[in-house]
Amino acid sequence: MSMDNDKLALFGGEPVRKKMLYYGHQWIDKEDRTAVDRVLQSDFLTCGPEVERAEKELADYVEADYAALVSNGTAALHCACLAAGIKPGDEVIVSPMTFAASANCICFCGAKPVFADIDPYTYNISPEKIREKISGNTKAVIAVDYTGQAVQHNEIRKICDEYGLFFIEDAAHAIGTKYRGKRVGSLADLTCFSFHPVKTITSGEGGAVTTNNEELYEKVVFYRSHGITHDREWMENDAEGDWYYEMLDLGYNYRITDIQAALLRSQLKKIEMFSKRRKEICAFYDNEFAGIPEIILQRIIPESDTTRHLYVLQLDLNRLSCSRKEFFDALSAEKVRPQVHYIPVYYFPYYRNLGYEKGICPNAEALYSRILSIPLYPAMTDEDAEDVVRAVKKVVGYYRL
Repeated sequence: MSMDNDKLALFGGEPVRKKMLYYGHQWIDKEDRTAVDRVLQSDFLTCGPEVERAEKELADYVEADYAALVSNGTAALHCACLAAGIKPGDEVIVSPMTFAASANCICFCGAKPVFADIDPYTYNISPEKIREKISGNTKAVIAVDYTGQAVQHNEIRKICDEYGLFFIEDAAHAIGTKYRGKRVGSLADLTCFSFHPVKTITSGEGGAVTTNNEELYEKVVFYRSHGITHDREWMENDAEGDWYYEMLDLGYNYRITDIQAALLRSQLKKIEMFSKRRKEICAFYDNEFAGIPEIILQRIIPESDTTRHLYVLQLDLNRLSCSRKEFFDALSAEKVRPQVHYIPVYYFPYYRNLGYEKGICPNAEALYSRILSIPLYPAMTDEDAEDVVRAVKKVVGYYRL
């Protein structure tokens, strides 16, 4: 342990910052507030024209034929699974290195999540591991763009086409990212986005499913609104009046409001600025951390032009005299608050009670034990980013072997 470094704030030293800097934070400006206020003064707070406008603008941005807005990213994943016809007895392959919703949506349909391990360098699901997990019951693959880096689309598409599987992309982290020059949202059979406040753009809470398949789009719209239709071509009885509708299946109330849609439209206008700033901060971090042997950086594949939602540090604990928890606590004491993304999904008691055991995805488990996410969001100043680097280097220096 080096004694030449500043005393850690954890042990009574002066913290790097005076005000806490969190791992993520929304950007809301006057234009956003004006957009929301305009809807608040209109005739429609929900089920109005703003949703359709936002869907058109989102579809145009991601270069997809269709976009359906829903209440949150979890609803997007659930609707995607319903549109793909996932049902009891089916299996869906998914990464464990993700938020629980990526697997929960499979369980919502009565199907079985099958966890495929990640690539130890990119942290995205491994195409080779996907292939190993395919069985006669496999119906789909949910591939998660972890941190915002695009998954290996070409390889996963080839596997899905070979076995007749739906390719569902969980792009909750990845709006703004391109793969081989094409935007995420236009590549998979169904792509799911989240607009939670810590994501690149926000609608407060909200999500979307994008697709180039009209039939899948219609199913998403159907399931997001109670399984109810006004379309006479779908109805059993079309002799009633204009007021008539039918519930054809058990759907859900996953609609988004016009208030949220207005905020999303305003945020979409700033997405290129948000993406540029995130890339600037990531480039600064990459440069500052590149020569530190105690830190391992995520590898970004050349095919992915990545707008990162998260910046993840992997600690080489063999070179440090602390645990990940001690490092986390020390960084927090310096007023730089990290987070851990993610606990492998099958570690949770719910999944353990379903029979999942540790050891099934060793790469993901090893990664989980060593990672933490540091602050990354567009409103960060250069001084904020410098504080993050100073704090990380301070903690590394103190615990360096």
